[in-house]
Amino acid sequence: MLKNIPKAIYITEVGARDGLQNEPQIIATADKVEFIHRLIAAGLKTIEATSFVNPKKIPQMADSSELMEQCKELLKSPIQLPCLVPNEMGLATAVKVGVKEVAIFTATSNTFNQKNINATIEQSLERLTKVAKMAKENNISLRGYISTVFGCPYEGETSLQTLKLVAKSLQEMGVYEISLGDTIGCANPLQVQNILKELFVDFDKSFFSMHFHDTRGTALANVLASLEMGMTKFDSSAGGLGGCPYAVGATGNLATEDLVYFCQSMGIESGVNMQKLAHASTFILEKINKLSTSKYLNAYLARKK
Repeated sequence: MLKNIPKAIYITEVGARDGLQNEPQIIATADKVEFIHRLIAAGLKTIEATSFVNPKKIPQMADSSELMEQCKELLKSPIQLPCLVPNEMGLATAVKVGVKEVAIFTATSNTFNQKNINATIEQSLERLTKVAKMAKENNISLRGYISTVFGCPYEGETSLQTLKLVAKSLQEMGVYEISLGDTIGCANPLQVQNILKELFVDFDKSFFSMHFHDTRGTALANVLASLEMGMTKFDSSAGGLGGCPYAVGATGNLATEDLVYFCQSMGIESGVNMQKLAHASTFILEKINKLSTSKYLNAYLARKK
């Protein structure tokens, strides 16, 4: 144990999109932009900014075009601001406001996909093929998400064979990276390592990022299992914001603060300034009148009182 720990990790911060998308209280666009700027000040270089989805389904993201207009100067910088798009219509809107990178998504569970995007896995891949083609034509980078990798709220255990087929399909579409989602926070370290071993037979480990939820308190244990397998890329959400609206009880992404502290305490660099990260998280938490689920952030703030 602890024989293959890397020297550094890379974080994709998902708080501004995944963290906020299901909040019922609509947050002002200016506050979202300020949140993004504070995350950048903390040292985060890839921040998922918003999603170009049907505003009737996700009202919090209705301002996606306006938000990206206000982030135009950032789009000229080395900072990456990927945006989620579900279809060609969403991508077309993203193109109009100059988005440089988009994320596309599917799952390893037909039931989950039906409830999430009203499509089977096969149908979702057909849609995404068209999105990927359009992205390539507009010189837009593609990132991929696969949900229910470690378990589905409706089907339970999901198929490793299906995971490989979906990952291969996304790779053929041109995604540069796939985020492996523990959608309902049910993964355990042994399962994480077993799945990664199987994936490494057909894919390079650098092709994947890990996206854990802390629903059952196992996110950091799963991070450690991933680190030991040589994984260096992780998704996380400032303050532990967000979760999955289609999985009852599955609230709470892995908190960026917990990930940063966990790694830095073992000598693994993240490039993130904890004080400035806490500054960003407390700012947005105050806007939605919520307490953080991050154990480290709560301990850090308690010491500051």
